[in-house]
Amino acid sequence: MTTTAPAHTPYDGSAQPFTIGLQQLDPKDWIEIDDNLLAYLAEKQRLFALHGERIFVEEPGTAVAQKEVLDLLSTHLAEHYPSIYSREGDTIAIAGRDEPVPLGETETPFLHRAASLVQEDLVLMRKDEQRGWHLAAASLSFPSSWTLLEKFGRSMDDIHAPVPDFGAGTRNAGLITRMFDNLRLDRPVWRMNWSLQPDGNLYHPLASHQKGALYTDGDIAEQSFVRVERQTLRKLPQSGDILFTIRIHLDPIKALKKHPECRAVAEAFARQLEALNPAQTHYKGIMTIRERLIDALKRL
Repeated sequence: MTTTAPAHTPYDGSAQPFTIGLQQLDPKDWIEIDDNLLAYLAEKQRLFALHGERIFVEEPGTAVAQKEVLDLLSTHLAEHYPSIYSREGDTIAIAGRDEPVPLGETETPFLHRAASLVQEDLVLMRKDEQRGWHLAAASLSFPSSWTLLEKFGRSMDDIHAPVPDFGAGTRNAGLITRMFDNLRLDRPVWRMNWSLQPDGNLYHPLASHQKGALYTDGDIAEQSFVRVERQTLRKLPQSGDILFTIRIHLDPIKALKKHPECRAVAEAFARQLEALNPAQTHYKGIMTIRERLIDALKRL
């Protein structure tokens, strides 16, 4: 990954942690492509060879919606990134990669092929009478302190149960359900989320409470990485399902030194860490290192 200034800094006060914080998304900005595209795609391919059953899941009956995602995404990429993506018959080619991605019938599921085009992970949410909105299919190579198998098929309330103030019966849970129910075809939305981790791995299924033990007594700024999730929600016009995309940006804390407003961003980040209550701090896995991180940020 690059060590340039971070692309997104939701910890600067522009996005409050543990809030829904949705904003309207211009459809042209749906997918983010940067200089790390080929590295991300290669890492997805490597991880799938190692952990395929943990990276792709699908319920029966989702193939048509998966194909809808692949068609929508391939059309978007060829239109908005023509120097990188090009349609060639029933395939789409990616500049710098040898093998084009087939768009028609193959043994590889449609949603997994769609995810092999972009840096985002792709999650298909579907509503039924028993579970309401639930995780029906996904190609997820870069989990952030969770595993796909533990969330597959589960309802929105169950998925969010570990998140402070987002479990079943909370105000936030009700807001999320209504937001999913009322999401319009022409109004996709996006939000930011952040966490911290003790390494630069995109594949990070470790539970939050396990992360703290991996930090050493050395310089905390040298071993800490900020993990930013750019999440989007888009309703699919044919199936009525909702596509949830997760784009991971991973930067070492020291990359903040390259930010043109380093001091302001670092101070705002420190304030956010100070404001977390015990449940929130535990959820983010930084109980044992929070004070060290705050000191390091203030020194930046």
